[in-house]
Amino acid sequence: MQALVSHPVLWLTLTIAAYLVGDWVFRRLGCMPLVHPVFVSAALLIPLLKWWGISYSQYFEGARFIHFLLGPATVALAIPLYSNLARVRQMLWPLLIALSVGGLTGIVSALLIGKLFGLSPAVLLSFAPKSVTTPIAMALAEKLGGNASVAAVAVVVTGVLGAMMVRYVLEPFKIKDDAVTGFALGLSSHGAGTAYAFQISAEAGAFSGLAMGMNAVFTSVALPLGLALWCRF
Repeated sequence: MQALVSHPVLWLTLTIAAYLVGDWVFRRLGCMPLVHPVFVSAALLIPLLKWWGISYSQYFEGARFIHFLLGPATVALAIPLYSNLARVRQMLWPLLIALSVGGLTGIVSALLIGKLFGLSPAVLLSFAPKSVTTPIAMALAEKLGGNASVAAVAVVVTGVLGAMMVRYVLEPFKIKDDAVTGFALGLSSHGAGTAYAFQISAEAGAFSGLAMGMNAVFTSVALPLGLALWCRF
C-alpha cells in the first residue's frame, strides 16, 4: 500500500478523477459557482494527502503533467481571442481603464487588508500579486522579498473564490454582457476565473484570457514600480 501511495501516477489519476467528480457536481447543481470544480476537487484531495501523509512535493511529482499543460492551454486562449478581435478593438479604451483600476485595486486591497491584520512585510509582498497567474505571482513575490509558496496559495484561493463569487457580485448591478463578465473574471481570478468564463460562453472566455494576460503585464510593471516609489518617498 505504501508503494502505491508514493507512486506519482496515483496522484495524477486521483487529481483527474477528483476534477471529474467536481465537474459532475458542478453541472448537476446547475453550474452553481459555490461548487466550482476546482474547489470540490481540492476539498476531495486535501484530506487524502493529509491522511496518507503525502507532502506537496510528492504530490506535485504526480501532478506535474497537468502543470505542464497550463502552458499550451494559455497559448490556446489566443484562438477565441482572435475570433473576438473586432469587439476587443471596439472596447479597447474601456478595457484599458478597467485594467488600470482593477489591477491597482487588486494590489492595494491586498496590501491594505494585510496591513490591517498586522501581517509582516514579507507576507504582504507575497499577497500583493494574488490576482495574476501563479508563475508570475511566484516570481514577483520572490523577486520583491516575499515568499513564493505563500504567493501560490494566495493566487489559488483568489482564483477559486473569484470564480465562486462572480455571479453574486455582478447580478445586483444587472451586468449581462459576456465580454464584461469575462474581463472581470480574468482580471480578478486569472486561470480559475477564465476556466469558469468559458463555461459561460466563448466570448466571456476570450475576454477573460485577454484580461489575465494584460493584468499579468500590468502587475509585473506596476507593483515593483509602486514599491520603489513608496520606499523613495
